[in-house]
Amino acid sequence: MRNRREFVKRCGTLAAMGAGAQLLRLGSIAAKAQTAQDYKALVCVFLFGGNDGNNTIVPTDSRYAAYQAMRPNISLAQNVLLPVGAQGTSYGLHPRLLNVQRLYNAQRVALIFNVGTLVSPTTKANLNSVTLPRNLYSHSDQTSQWQTANPTINGGSGWGGRMADILATQSAATFPIGVSVNGGSALLNGNTTRPISLMPGSSLGLERFGDGSAMNAREAGLQQLLTFDTGMQMIGAASGVMTRAVSAAQAINAALAGGTPLTTVFPNTGLAQQLRQVASVIRVRAALGMNRQIFFCGMGGFDNHSDLLPSHDNLLNTLDGALSAFIAATDEMGVSDAVTTFTESEFGRTGNPSSSNGSDHAWGSHTMVLGGTGALNGGRAFGTFPRHELRGPDDAGSRGLWIPTTALDQYGATLASWFGLSATDLNNVFPNLRNFANPTIGFMR
Repeated sequence: MRNRREFVKRCGTLAAMGAGAQLLRLGSIAAKAQTAQDYKALVCVFLFGGNDGNNTIVPTDSRYAAYQAMRPNISLAQNVLLPVGAQGTSYGLHPRLLNVQRLYNAQRVALIFNVGTLVSPTTKANLNSVTLPRNLYSHSDQTSQWQTANPTINGGSGWGGRMADILATQSAATFPIGVSVNGGSALLNGNTTRPISLMPGSSLGLERFGDGSAMNAREAGLQQLLTFDTGMQMIGAASGVMTRAVSAAQAINAALAGGTPLTTVFPNTGLAQQLRQVASVIRVRAALGMNRQIFFCGMGGFDNHSDLLPSHDNLLNTLDGALSAFIAATDEMGVSDAVTTFTESEFGRTGNPSSSNGSDHAWGSHTMVLGGTGALNGGRAFGTFPRHELRGPDDAGSRGLWIPTTALDQYGATLASWFGLSATDLNNVFPNLRNFANPTIGFMR
C-alpha cells in the first residue's frame, strides 16, 4: 500500500508541478547546455503566520524605553540585542540573528522598515478616506495580497508570475522561470506562465518502485494511457502534457545529477533543505539555459498569539541558519551578486502583547534583503521606522497596528527593477505602483 500511495503521490506531484504550459516547451535540457549570460535570481522566503517585526529589529537608542513600555512581558532585554547601525541611529537585531548581523556588517543585508500592503499612500490622517487593502489582519487574504500585489481583489496572478510572463517572451530558455520548493505559490503564477514545483530531497517526476514483471506492466500501462487516442480533445491534450512532463522530468533529473555537487553544509531544517534545493537548481543554470529565475521558499509557525519569546527564538534561529548556509552556497558558486534573497510575511504583529504573552495580527512590519555587495546596498536601512506609541501617529488602531510607510509594490518593484524590468513593465506588474511618488526605494544597485 505504501508503494502504491507513493506512485499516486508522484503522479500528482508531476501533474501539479507545472505540467501545464511551461512544461510543453521542455525538451532535452542536457543537450541544450549553454552559458547563461547576465544571470539573476530572486529568492523569496515567506514567513507564514505573521512575523513579529517588533522583536526582529528593535531601536537601541533613546527610543528603546518606549518599545519596552509598549511590550510588557514580551520585550527583549537591551543587552541581548545584536547591534547594527542604520540611518545614523542604533538598532539591535534579535539575538538569534547572529549570521544576519555578520552579513549586515559585511554590507550584505539591507533592512526595510515598516512594509505592508497598500493601495495608495496611507496615514492616520487619511485612514478613513482612502481605499484600504481588503480584509486586513486576515491570514489568507494578506498572504495572497503579499504574493499577488492585488490588495483589492481576491486571488489573481502573482507579481512574480507576471514578471515571468514578460521575461518568458524575451528568453529562449526551455525551463520555467518560476520554481517553488514550498508547494503551490500564488507569487509565481502568471497569466500565461506557470511555475514548476520541486520537493526538496526528492527527484522530479515518476520513479519505479520494485522490479520485475509487475512494475514493467504498470509502466507499460501508463505509456498506453498516455498514447491512447480517445478522439476527445481535452483528454488528448492532457495526455500530451503528461507525456512531455514525464520526458522533461527525466531530462531535469539528468541536469541536476551532472556537474560538481555543492560542498556547503545546510542545517537539517525544512527551510534550509528548501534553500539547498534552490542552490542545486542554480548550480545547473547553464544546463537549463536560464538567465532569470524566481524561487519561492517558506516556513511556518510565526502566528505566535502566546509564548512569543521562546517560539520566536526558535523560529529566528532556524531562519538565521538557513539564510547563512544559502549565502555561503551562492559564494561557493560565484553568484553572490547575481542572487538576491528577500523575506515576506503576511503582516506584522501588535505592538502590545496578548493576554498570553504573545502578539496578535497587525499590519506593517520589517523585511530583510540579502545578497552580494555588487548588487545590494547593504549595511543600511530603508524606509521609516514606526513610532512605538499605542494610538499614536503610526497606529491604525489602539494596539500598535503600524500603518505601512513603504508599500509592498515599492518593495517588489525595487527587486524587479534590478531584475531587469523597465518602468513600463513595473507598472504592469504592480498595478498600484503609479500611486506612489517613489516607485523604487534604493536598496538595490
